[in-house]
Amino acid sequence: MKSKGSSAGGPDGQKAAARRQEAPEVYQVGRGLSGWTLSRRSLFSAAAAAVAAAAIPKRAQGAVCVSGAVAHFGGVAGLAISPDGRLLASASTDASVKLWSLPSGALLKSIATGAGQVWTVAISPDGSLLAAGNADGTVFLWSLPGGALLQSLTGGQIDVQSIAFSPDGSLLISGDQDGTIKLWSLPGGTLLKSLTGQSYGVNAVAISPDGSLLASGGGYSTASTASIMIWSLPDGKLRSTITGLSSGVCGLAISPNGQLLACQGYDETVQLRSFPSGALLSTLIAGSSMNMTSFMLAISPDGRLLASCNSDKTIRLWSLPDGKLMNTLSTPVSTALAIGPDGRILASGAGAGTIMLWSLPDGSQLPICLMDPAASNTGSGVTYTIGGVTYTLPCGSPMPAGAVCTCNCVTGAGSGTCSSNPSCSCVSNTGCSCNSVCTCNTICTCIPVG
Repeated sequence: MKSKGSSAGGPDGQKAAARRQEAPEVYQVGRGLSGWTLSRRSLFSAAAAAVAAAAIPKRAQGAVCVSGAVAHFGGVAGLAISPDGRLLASASTDASVKLWSLPSGALLKSIATGAGQVWTVAISPDGSLLAAGNADGTVFLWSLPGGALLQSLTGGQIDVQSIAFSPDGSLLISGDQDGTIKLWSLPGGTLLKSLTGQSYGVNAVAISPDGSLLASGGGYSTASTASIMIWSLPDGKLRSTITGLSSGVCGLAISPNGQLLACQGYDETVQLRSFPSGALLSTLIAGSSMNMTSFMLAISPDGRLLASCNSDKTIRLWSLPDGKLMNTLSTPVSTALAIGPDGRILASGAGAGTIMLWSLPDGSQLPICLMDPAASNTGSGVTYTIGGVTYTLPCGSPMPAGAVCTCNCVTGAGSGTCSSNPSCSCVSNTGCSCNSVCTCNTICTCIPVG
């Protein structure tokens, strides 16, 4: 993946470039209701509290991230990587969606939905659309890479927990907590059908590589509530229901060859099943805590690797199709995963608002800090523009040649006003001081002195 730079051109140029890229087979999978009686809201609160109460392993703290530097105020509930691998989208319980440049990790844009928690996010196969599902039943559509709001699709009254684009981009599928699956036509956003029959919430959806089949998963912690349904597309007819599950389903992914279905349960297991028949092939022990708070999984574009994240503070990497455990990564309580289109990078999000990047297949953490200074307790950012695109990186990050500085960093104070620590200065403007009305934990705007 490559960082946006002077060659990016601007939103229109980037959009055209994205459309020329080949779409990966798998982008994002949803997660659902917690087990037992926990709601999704209390589940993310518990995950954040667990991270705050325990020391984060050294491996889980990016080399350039200072303590207290986070990507979101709330838990990271969904991640998606663009087809060209240059953009990461994150959804959070803080009612925002953020766009990040890859591989630099620079913050590009923060979008406030103003309508409660955002549970899931996906990017269209041509890279031109970003979709997100909200706690109030709304599905948002934004243009990429600029992030302009195009539509707010309504039709539900409760959490949209899972979302996916069809491979040809003509359909958007959303799954609600009330057990309803909605099929939306694109680009118009017309509601085509509402599918019912999935009891206990649609926690996850996955579409086959040829776009002909949809798998949906739901249920709570007990096997009696669990179900996976297979639907034909675009007509939405129910083809079959997979039984024999050990617990409710919180994550689904279909392999690029369309022959394997991976389903993650709240009992910290991952079942590998043939697709579309649903025959059980193997059961993987994906976690050790067994507290019914598993989240999601993802399959690499070449179909050789499966990643699962769990409440026992691990991400596990499995080889496919044999299901052999390859590596166990130590993390905060992870709640979201996405694999890049070249299969060489894994993004993981945590309940405490952090996002980490890993190299694949070895599983080494990349020394990249994804930080929003406005959401972080400590730390500040360097902000600059190139080609009309604004980038925000942690304090101390170098600005590339040709960048127009907005502000470098305010460091050391931690509290009070910037007048007590006026160290903000722009590379392109030596006669610059920090705006006296901003605080030292925010990005400062440079203004001419005198």
